[in-house]
Amino acid sequence: MISGLYRGRNGDSEVELRVDLDGPRATGRVSGDLFARAGETLSYVGSFVVHAPERRGAVVGGTGAFTYPVTGRDVELGETELLLDGVRYPLEFASPYFRRVLLEIDSVVGAVPFVAYDTGSLPGPPGDPRVLGVTEAYAEAGVELVTGPPGVTPVDGSGADLAWDDAELHHAMTQAFTAFGDGAAWRVWLLVASKHVGGYRGIMFDYNDACQRQGAAVFHDAIKGDSPQAQRAQLRTYVHELGHAFNLLHSWQKNLATPPQPLGPDGGFGDLSWMNYVQNYRPGGERGYWAAFPFQFTDTELIHLRHGFYRDVAMGANAFGSGAAEIQPFEQPVEDHSGLRLEVRAKEWFGFGEPVVVELKLATAGEPRHTHSHLHPDTEFTQVSITQPSGRTVLYRPMMRHCVDHSLDVRLDAGNPAMYRSAYIGHGRDGHYFQQPGEYRVRAQYIAADGSRIVSPTCLVRVRYPVADADHKVAELMLGEEQGKLFSLLGSDSPTLSSGNAALDEVIDRYGGHPLATYARLVKGLNAEREFKHLEGSRLQIRPPDAQESITQLGAVVREGRVDNITLNLAMRRLARAEARKGDLDRAYAVLDDMVDTFAGKHLNAVVLRQIRRQAELTKAALSAES
Repeated sequence: MISGLYRGRNGDSEVELRVDLDGPRATGRVSGDLFARAGETLSYVGSFVVHAPERRGAVVGGTGAFTYPVTGRDVELGETELLLDGVRYPLEFASPYFRRVLLEIDSVVGAVPFVAYDTGSLPGPPGDPRVLGVTEAYAEAGVELVTGPPGVTPVDGSGADLAWDDAELHHAMTQAFTAFGDGAAWRVWLLVASKHVGGYRGIMFDYNDACQRQGAAVFHDAIKGDSPQAQRAQLRTYVHELGHAFNLLHSWQKNLATPPQPLGPDGGFGDLSWMNYVQNYRPGGERGYWAAFPFQFTDTELIHLRHGFYRDVAMGANAFGSGAAEIQPFEQPVEDHSGLRLEVRAKEWFGFGEPVVVELKLATAGEPRHTHSHLHPDTEFTQVSITQPSGRTVLYRPMMRHCVDHSLDVRLDAGNPAMYRSAYIGHGRDGHYFQQPGEYRVRAQYIAADGSRIVSPTCLVRVRYPVADADHKVAELMLGEEQGKLFSLLGSDSPTLSSGNAALDEVIDRYGGHPLATYARLVKGLNAEREFKHLEGSRLQIRPPDAQESITQLGAVVREGRVDNITLNLAMRRLARAEARKGDLDRAYAVLDDMVDTFAGKHLNAVVLRQIRRQAELTKAALSAES
């Protein structure tokens, strides 16, 4: 029996069987998915895999691992039939590929989709050069990507910067992806956009609901070019982001999967895989990676793509990575000679329903150290564990995670002893993490540029019990799922989040004097200050910024002064931009001068205050250039 996909049926029971015993990079496995047909509907029953099948005369068989209850675990495969749990399925060969996936590609005007790269164009490992596009790369892994002509989206509106943020991307997927649905299916949408507001090359952005991994994007401005180097980078970025849609984690994160997978060499950074970061490869960094990379997935990734259980691989099924499963709190390493120290800090207490924001600080422990700048947990070089009052420990998983496949080198020394990030960890892909009053214990782990895993001491986060009736009502309005998404996205115009926006409006209108109303104003003000892109059908429409609404809401946030320092810094800079957009450049400059004075009055250390002054001057220069 040749390798590939087979289909069989016995009554209302249907099976898709994957035979992987010969052919290129055969994994020596047999796996399948079982379905039940009722009328014109087909329902998923479960999956199985035989990891070490043996030949028994003319039959191949072995003990299977099943996701559903069976009376017998033996699986037998003959030339024309499958014996599975006592049921015989006549088989017909369906495809030389193990999976068949619809890939729908749309691009914005000016962003040209990648076509192909000749692997012999630049020096690399020994082997036969070949021309690879995205479909060919996945075909080598045994996955058939079925594509049509890319849709090209024109832009309605002028003055658009065409820089996309996470809220716009998710809204675009729900409107423009013709196969988008609330269920598991073999389909994925890829948007070729101009650029991301964070400067990223690509992102698999669909992490925020029960039907994840349906949408990815690549950003043309960051990877464009006709040179062999640019074409090679484009190929890797496209394959990498779509790999996440198949539920493949980054090479150094496989131990966070469910079930956990062993890390490869050097804590995963030694993997020669599409899923590693080029600049983090060890040994040798980018030069070493491209000198040895064979343009393929690793053996364990190949097993996942070909033989992972249906719901672990199919788009819209199981959540990305580890799910909401409990984890062990991060432990301090037995030895730590990294010269770096990580700290998580939070204010003394939070109100019930208040967005939980922590500050991350990475500092040198003495001698100068070089590392990367990706301290925020949305990049997943930093992970955060939360031990809830019940004793359950969960991993904070950001609603949107970003592939930062280029790193800004940072030197921490006496003149720049630490870097800081503010992180909203109250809501993520699993919903709200602080849903009841009590004491929470938060720890973080930062993966440094050399692979060192720096673990913070525990930070105690206290959530107070509500006291007055208004506390209960405001908490109710703040803790909805849509509201959590709006806090994660810093606002959105998406109709799918209209109930959340209505709840925040009610907080402002009915409970405007409550301390938590400042967070509703923050979200509404930040969203109003920016433009918002609506990808509707075949056209891109742009809602311009509402400067006056932003000034009203952010001005109140600044006056109230209840948010943390880093968030206040953001709010004041965005308020200045809103003033400039309204045409009052003098007022914009005054806001930035107030920002410097405000933080000077907080008696911050001299290094941080210098950075804030520098931010103010750079923002003034940018606003002057824009005006």
